Amino acid sequence: MDIAVIISFLTYMVVMIAIGSYFYFKTDDLSDYVLGGRGLGPGVTALSAGASDMSGWLLLGLPGMIYADGIVGVWIALGLIGGAYLNWHYVAKPLRISTEHLNDAITIPDYFSNRFEDKTSLLRVVTAIVILLFYTLYTSSGLVGGAKLFEATFGLGYMDALLIGSFVIVSYTFLGGYNAVSWTDFIQGILMLLALLITPLVVIYDIGGLSKGIEIIASIKPQHLDILSGASLVSILSLVAWGLGYFGQPHILVRFMSIKNADDIPTSKAIGMSWMILSVIGSLSVGFFGYAYVLSSGINIHDSEKIFITLSQLLFNPWIAGFLLAAILAAIMSTIDSQLLVSSSVLTRDIYQALIRQDASEKELVWVGRATVILIALIALSLSMEKDSSVLKLVSYAWAGFGASFGPLIILSLYHADITKSGAIAGMITGSLTVIIWKQLEGGLFDLYELLPGFIFAWFAIMLFSKLGNRSSTQTDIFEKMQDKIK
Repeated sequence: MDIAVIISFLTYMVVMIAIGSYFYFKTDDLSDYVLGGRGLGPGVTALSAGASDMSGWLLLGLPGMIYADGIVGVWIALGLIGGAYLNWHYVAKPLRISTEHLNDAITIPDYFSNRFEDKTSLLRVVTAIVILLFYTLYTSSGLVGGAKLFEATFGLGYMDALLIGSFVIVSYTFLGGYNAVSWTDFIQGILMLLALLITPLVVIYDIGGLSKGIEIIASIKPQHLDILSGASLVSILSLVAWGLGYFGQPHILVRFMSIKNADDIPTSKAIGMSWMILSVIGSLSVGFFGYAYVLSSGINIHDSEKIFITLSQLLFNPWIAGFLLAAILAAIMSTIDSQLLVSSSVLTRDIYQALIRQDASEKELVWVGRATVILIALIALSLSMEKDSSVLKLVSYAWAGFGASFGPLIILSLYHADITKSGAIAGMITGSLTVIIWKQLEGGLFDLYELLPGFIFAWFAIMLFSKLGNRSSTQTDIFEKMQDKIK
């Protein structure tokens, strides 16, 4: 391993921890720790949302999928871009305004509890359980991605790589909370975009141009050029359905809640969508033209999810390679830190403060938040011990869980006056159970991505149980006041 790679890589990690240390002294209360005091500007909101959304999947999972299966994987990119746009357009501003005016809700369970007048805390607890269940899977996917990176970069054993990567991420999240997470994600988003623009351009130049790359693939594996290769209606629907997941991802939704001014959201949407489209095109190009490079050079890659790592090591001088490898770590860290923080905020605000210590001081709550960051990280670490875990598979499971459990409820809570607490609980449970059960079944219709049936069943469960249950007049008042503020 060249010393230049090590220096540039370690410099990046030190900077991330320094940012966490800086915001350690800027954190005064729980709102600062879990939502940044609702003080983020549009640029930081947009790039931190994008970076925390895409994670190591953008530099490991998606290029690996295109490398292995060809351009049929473009369907997933189309679904994600469409889902992200609709989420920014229809959810971001109403959610930002509603959470502030519903007793300053700073977590998703907080919002649901206030929106549906949950005086028993049952809705809050169910929401918290769903978040903790799927975030342990989601966080473990990031730890696996980080371990693969450290393993390939430094020649470490898998367990050593897993422990080192986990330590860096937990350190700055523990110290700085939401502001540290958002500002590091902002920097990481820029780094990821640059890496995904530079790498495919160099690969294309090295193989002799766009047409040459297509020619190489066509001569050896022409099915890689077919967007319908091996695809069925079920598989295409499964890939496009990934876009539905956006409406229910807590680590993205809290970015909407934390922006300083709701009127800045159109600007933030423009920045965020531009970043996403360019990054996804770059990621697809890495997998596609990386495959052409491998075919032309005769090298062998055993793990398709390491194609970006391999290209960075073979095509660039050590200083640039260190920067590109840091971009992968950035992608991984930007999601794990958000997931750790959302899980921590749920345990602190919605379990500890709401049910155990209602009179806890702000300082006490901040330290409980920091302690629960470590707790969640340890649980996720225990799930990441399997060396052959797939980043894409772990992400897909957690993404489906959140999309089906929360997505329909978020939309309906913002746009439908007649939704009740009973409907909300029924929807979350139905969405979660559908994803878990569907995942265990195989063959035929059960090969459909579990997010789609989970989303549909949860939507109908919310509507059905809301009609069966009683709705208080004050819930109508709450909804109407929300709409007045949104307008």
